[in-house]
Amino acid sequence: MADLSKYRNIGIFAHVDAGKTTTTERILKLTGKIHKTGEVHDGESTTDFMEQEAERGITIQSAAVTCEWNGHRLNVIDTPGHVDFTVEVYRSLKVLDGGIGVFCGSGGVEPQSETNWRYANDSEVARLIFVNKLDRMGADFFNVVDQVKNVLGANPLVMTLPIGREDDFVGVVDVLNRKAYVWDETGLPENFEIQDVPADMVDDLEAYREELVETAVEQDDDLMEAYMEGEEPSIEDLKRCIRKGTRDLAFFPTFCGSAFKNKGMQLILDAVVDYLPAPDEVDPQPLTDPETGEPTGDVALVSADEPLKALAFKIMDDRFGALTFVRIYSGRLKKGDTILNSATGKTERIGRMCEMQADERNELTEAQAGDIIAIVGMKNVQTGHTLCDPKHECTLEAMIFPEPVISIAVTPKDKGGSEKMGIAIGKMVAEDPSFQVETDEESGETILKGMGELHLDIKVDILKRTYGVELEVGAPQVAYRETITQAVEDSYTHKKQSGGSGQFGKIDYRIRPGQPNSGFTFSSTVVGGNVPKEFWPAVEKGFASMMETGVLAGFPTLDVEVELFDGGFHAVDSSAIAYEIAAKGAFRQSMPKAGAQLLEPIMNVDVFTPEDNVGDVIGDLNRRRGMIKDQQAGTTGVRIKADVPLSEMFGYIGHLRTITSGRGQFSMEFGQYAPCPANVAEQVIAEVKERNEKK
Repeated sequence: MADLSKYRNIGIFAHVDAGKTTTTERILKLTGKIHKTGEVHDGESTTDFMEQEAERGITIQSAAVTCEWNGHRLNVIDTPGHVDFTVEVYRSLKVLDGGIGVFCGSGGVEPQSETNWRYANDSEVARLIFVNKLDRMGADFFNVVDQVKNVLGANPLVMTLPIGREDDFVGVVDVLNRKAYVWDETGLPENFEIQDVPADMVDDLEAYREELVETAVEQDDDLMEAYMEGEEPSIEDLKRCIRKGTRDLAFFPTFCGSAFKNKGMQLILDAVVDYLPAPDEVDPQPLTDPETGEPTGDVALVSADEPLKALAFKIMDDRFGALTFVRIYSGRLKKGDTILNSATGKTERIGRMCEMQADERNELTEAQAGDIIAIVGMKNVQTGHTLCDPKHECTLEAMIFPEPVISIAVTPKDKGGSEKMGIAIGKMVAEDPSFQVETDEESGETILKGMGELHLDIKVDILKRTYGVELEVGAPQVAYRETITQAVEDSYTHKKQSGGSGQFGKIDYRIRPGQPNSGFTFSSTVVGGNVPKEFWPAVEKGFASMMETGVLAGFPTLDVEVELFDGGFHAVDSSAIAYEIAAKGAFRQSMPKAGAQLLEPIMNVDVFTPEDNVGDVIGDLNRRRGMIKDQQAGTTGVRIKADVPLSEMFGYIGHLRTITSGRGQFSMEFGQYAPCPANVAEQVIAEVKERNEKK
């Protein structure tokens, strides 16, 4: 029976290229899990095991590894930094108890670190901060600490100070214990000496230590009183206070070092054990009502003696078959157990279970509350499903995933490829909920939808290499929408006589613009039975089915209210189908009168540029119909926030690199839909028309 207080489930998350994967590599090396460290830039790191990851030097999917440090078991998840894969970060944070936010010593708080930090705040995950790459040109630990305060609005608690800067960075000072850790030139993590603090740092150290102690004792009134009276708290008491404050998100213990050069990593592992919460110290996951999704007031207590409650948070297909990653919140799980999937109502038998070591696996016979494991060969489980004891059915809080904003049309290059493609895409959609697929009924084309150009680019690459499906890819398409701008009152009669009983349905209705983001709403105010109540759903169904294809260019229609206020009915000829057909005819008749308008997705764009190029970047964003929202000067450049239509952002990264000599970066996420200017709308409608004629 494992001791839960010795468990730590942690994630490592950060902006692209801040050093997450390298940090994970060093943790594995230090804890004896691997004996040779693989470097990201050589494509050899443990957790980036996909070919696409090794080549591009980025993390695409989160990988799980398990290791031990000071008698504690650490389940570590390395997450991607790129904005197109934030779904991986989001779902990993959902099942973790703590995290390490890695920031680059020279880049500081970058756009993507903000998004990930926001996700972590939403999930209320306790975090340590690790300022990495302090050996790099322009690295400045104290500047990053200020950015954490100002940009993230967080409270960093400085636990270590750097000794030396850039090339002269040799080690760190442990503020709590007043000790200096200095590494030699060999680059080996174990080759360090504990020395006295350098004389020129003593004043700084004492100032930071005083701040640390004052912040820590706020967590304990008795200690605070004693401290006010001049009594110095013991190291144990301070650690206990820091642990409590970290768990309550009052502050974030902040460390510094260089993962690549192996400096400062031991102190972070000690901090994970000392300050991040064990599974049973975190607020337990709420249970929800499966119908409404509302919390029921019950929670999944983290204890091995409770009935089983577990969440499937990721599905992965590897060379051994389908793997379902599961976080167990309550109870135990043994090989051969039968469990219930509360989302589908079906039971499944647990075959093989394993502990993941990136893409290696160690078989398990049982697991318990607090564990993160993978189950092999589950049939109908999807991301976000709850697995529970069949006698105690429950539903854990579901995961919400962002809607895709960009799509491409693909066709297999050879005839035999379409069946292979269908099977492969089915597996990929199960793995990544932000990746969606649909078939264009008119053209028979397959449409892939995703979060950005890189996201879809990598999906096409995986289809080619992993599944051997060569695709021809069309130009990216924007997910436009349609809406209306005027209210219309109208009437429509559907009448058909064909020997015997006919069809009859007459409806009088009002169509008007709805509230933003309201979708489609239907109401009926018919009195006196002119349209019998049992036919109202048929009228609603008729209108709803037409919302998928708008009258301008066939895009889905948003934010429309339909009110049925009168009509007519025939005792013999009226039927549900007659009213449904009437509603469809009414839609076609009235929508063009209601001032139909095209909407386009507007992205929140965050651009980072060197100061010399600010004018060019802003000018370029304006040309792309962008609205500049904010400008902030930092030490290494300027951040520009703008709202820009997605259709103007294709290929932007190449253009930005040209303007900024390769130094610019940007990230974007979906903001809202907004009306298209008339000239753009005309062009889009003409293109759709032309495409349809070709079909």
